Amino acid sequence: MRCGFCLPACPTFKETGVEAESPRGRISLMKAAVDGIMEPGISFEDQMNHCLGCRACEPACPADVKYGQLIEQARDAIETHTKQHRWWVSGVRKLVFKELFPHQKRMSLLGSGLHFYKKSGLQTVVRKTGAVKMFSKHLSDMEKILPDASNKGIVEQLGTYIPAKGEKIATVGMFRGCLMDVLFTETNIKTVKLLSEAGFDVVIPETQNCCGALHAHSGESDQAKALAKNNIRAFQEAGVDYIVSNAGGCGAILVEYDHLLHEEPEWKEASTWFAARVKDISTILVEQGRPLQFAETVDGGASTRVTYQDSCHLRNVMKGSNPSRQLLKEVGNVAFIEMKDAGSCCGSAGIYNVTQPVMANQILEHKMENVNATAAQYLVTSNPGCLLQMKLGIEKHGQKDHMEAVHIADFLYDRVVKN
Repeated sequence: MRCGFCLPACPTFKETGVEAESPRGRISLMKAAVDGIMEPGISFEDQMNHCLGCRACEPACPADVKYGQLIEQARDAIETHTKQHRWWVSGVRKLVFKELFPHQKRMSLLGSGLHFYKKSGLQTVVRKTGAVKMFSKHLSDMEKILPDASNKGIVEQLGTYIPAKGEKIATVGMFRGCLMDVLFTETNIKTVKLLSEAGFDVVIPETQNCCGALHAHSGESDQAKALAKNNIRAFQEAGVDYIVSNAGGCGAILVEYDHLLHEEPEWKEASTWFAARVKDISTILVEQGRPLQFAETVDGGASTRVTYQDSCHLRNVMKGSNPSRQLLKEVGNVAFIEMKDAGSCCGSAGIYNVTQPVMANQILEHKMENVNATAAQYLVTSNPGCLLQMKLGIEKHGQKDHMEAVHIADFLYDRVVKN
């Protein structure tokens, strides 16, 4: 399929106008490599890694080409056959993908370290001495918007079972995530409390682990499959009706566990069971939950200008962009402002803004033009990576005294009339 409908939907093509920077161009490169027309060397690897994996090309494609699956297969093949990595790159990949993210206790230790860094005064010392400038400009910018990490996750603070308020509608399993439970513990807590307010019993299986999204997107498919299998077992044993995610990036791979494990027939039934039950927090609140009661006046009674930045994976994979907007419009005294190109990528894309900072910053700058045009007081999103990227954009544009980036679960819960 070579129609080109994907080109204007692709962030990297829009930035460069180069055919190779488009989904159509990358698929052509993949085919050339498979057919032996070109050697998949370093330039091929760089081009595959330059893709954000936002999957905006998929809704635009009239032939329903599964580009996301193709790019993951290409990256997996690269990692299987590449000889390009320096020794330290391989070491970092092993540390992050195999020794850190799959282990919740180790992630908790990371949270403890970040918590100490912020609360002990060490962060202040690092900034005043200029030590932070030892890092790259992009990483030093990211340090400015580092969230308040927690050394206690959601299970340590709420336990593994939270009953519904009022009559029970269903039992949901909360997918706590790895980074979410460390950097956004309070958001996880408010997500669970929202579910309880809406009539759901909430179970948080302790044996769950990282969703595997970063692994799948980075060519570590075997590790992603192992993580998926453990999550499926954990939630099946919990006997839940639905599995709720509050991170668009996590939800997108959770809902595709059946594809991830499609080559393993013994996992077909279990992976299909799991994928069919995955819901974004906004979607389940709108479709299944008891209507939430919001305070009629908030923020001092004045009308609050709110805009929404879509999570690419929530919009393009989970098809869940409308419920979030519906909930925001139900909040008292909210003037909802639809942002121009709200569904275009912000440049976060998992760890893309760390591995590809130049392109990520270009995309962020164009996003901020549309954000600033809304003159919103709150910029709401549904994914932790997007949230940090938008906080960075607000910081860079000197808007932090006028605008705040917040997760939708935090924004909604702070305005709910608690039962």
